Amino acid sequence: MLRVAPLREGRLVGIDVARTVALVGMIATHVLDGRTTTGELTTVQWLAGGRASALFAVLAGVSIALMSGGAHPVRGSERTRTVLGLAARAVLVALLGLALGGLETSLAIILAYYGVLFLLGLPFIGLRAVPLAVLAGVWLVAAPVASHLVRPSLPVRDFASPDFSRFVDPGPLLADLLLTGYYPAVPWLAYLLAGMAIGRTDLTGWRTPLRLAACGLGLAVVATAVSRLCTSSLEVRTALVPHRVTTEDELLRMLSGSQHGTTPTDGAWQWLLVVSPHSATPFDLAQTIGSALVVIGLALALADVLPRWGRAALAVLAGAGAMPLSLYTLHVVMRTPDVWPAEQERTFGWHVAVVLGVGAVFALLGRRGPLEWLVGWPGRRLRRGVRTG
Repeated sequence: MLRVAPLREGRLVGIDVARTVALVGMIATHVLDGRTTTGELTTVQWLAGGRASALFAVLAGVSIALMSGGAHPVRGSERTRTVLGLAARAVLVALLGLALGGLETSLAIILAYYGVLFLLGLPFIGLRAVPLAVLAGVWLVAAPVASHLVRPSLPVRDFASPDFSRFVDPGPLLADLLLTGYYPAVPWLAYLLAGMAIGRTDLTGWRTPLRLAACGLGLAVVATAVSRLCTSSLEVRTALVPHRVTTEDELLRMLSGSQHGTTPTDGAWQWLLVVSPHSATPFDLAQTIGSALVVIGLALALADVLPRWGRAALAVLAGAGAMPLSLYTLHVVMRTPDVWPAEQERTFGWHVAVVLGVGAVFALLGRRGPLEWLVGWPGRRLRRGVRTG
């Protein structure tokens, strides 16, 4: 008899829904054009650009918290085993990312950065929700400032995705993964800490998720408004674009495009005031954390208010969110020239259909994604060793 895996006791279907949204958003930014024929930002790019990957990172923090005790962090030897299992998971994810980085896809592969991000989050596993939230707030300001000061002295970044060939010169690779790359782990730790704070909260019911969504909306709106107010100043605009007079509209148009991970290393400190996709500034981190809270909160609330049969149907529709590592990898492989023609917008529907279809089949069969099974094996082995020891 078929059983729906996401309805196992204790599993939060809403988190799978949020992961599915993040996965589809990343596929959209990879496949669809970001601008119209007139050069305007598309609606899809405005919604998903910079936000989908940030949502993934926040959800990574939620996952870490849930795997380490949820609202009640694990203690003692159990914490040690959990940290070791998560560290092994992080290394395996990073290795997979390096392997995918060697494929011909023209994509900025997130997984190597993701693995490093997991490792950076491990020292904070013992913290509860409030300290994690405070630390996330401090980190989203302090880390971008430190990055802005340090990056000019670091090696020139390689804009290709990290792969195994980069081990020949590990210094630039480490700088790329931590500070200068597409998804720099040091400032992105703010996402992970925010997600861990969410995962340390009691997420059952619909009231707390809706409060999360409301707080996230407020944070996103305030961060964007304050940034826009700062960059409306002629002094700031002149510092950002020193060689010509730029109107506020022209500046916003320029900032609507991706900064590819960081602000310019030779730029003025005023770059820390901007909201721009993949810029890792304090305002960008705050705005994208806010948007992630909105998605997570609404997804959790939706799953809670549905009757059991509705949650079962939602779990199947969002089955992709229960195996994002496997399906992200499948999407990347599908983007290689030998598998699927790249840069063709009509393939977007097929990418989404394949990802959602495979996720639904695995959900109906009650099966874990193959890569999820693989990276989770060390943690399961550690727990099994304790039970049989």
